[in-house]
Amino acid sequence: MARLADRNGVPPLWPRDPGFATMLRFILEQQVSLASADAAYRRLVEAIGAVRPQPFLGLSDDELRAIGFSRQKTGYVRGVASGVLDGTIDFDAIAKLDDADAASQLLQIRGVGPWTAACYLLFVLRRPDAWPPGDRALQVAVGRLLDLPDVPDVAETNRWADGWRPLRAVAARMLWYDYLGGPRGDRFGEDGR
Repeated sequence: MARLADRNGVPPLWPRDPGFATMLRFILEQQVSLASADAAYRRLVEAIGAVRPQPFLGLSDDELRAIGFSRQKTGYVRGVASGVLDGTIDFDAIAKLDDADAASQLLQIRGVGPWTAACYLLFVLRRPDAWPPGDRALQVAVGRLLDLPDVPDVAETNRWADGWRPLRAVAARMLWYDYLGGPRGDRFGEDGR
């Protein structure tokens, strides 16, 4: 980690605001490039303005498909929007919980898995020990950091991350920053992270 700090300096926090719009964005980012998710998010903003549950629910499946939502992601985000509106999803209450309980509550949301819950803890709630399991960029960055011959799998990457407790979020930011090229190539900052 000292090498990464020497090479790149302090990574940005890439903070995100709590709530529906950020959760929608995390769902868009699942298993696609940040550029692809960002393009879809920008088209959504062009279609409805501020990203809120009610306007989102007013879009048809065809309109959402044209924006860049898959059928599955449309269903997930419709569920989040409905949950926010009926009060079954309360992002303000989640923010007051400890890490384990906050993650548990987030994991109850359909479409939110361990990666999405950890990203919410890391970028929104700024919890210092959040670690997004299965993040491909982190796997590649760990492999580079350790000069491994191959990209480590999820389990091996998570084993390395355990050594960075209780500050795995700091390690994740440093690794992402290096993966993106440090201050010369920071693409997270451009897309809102």
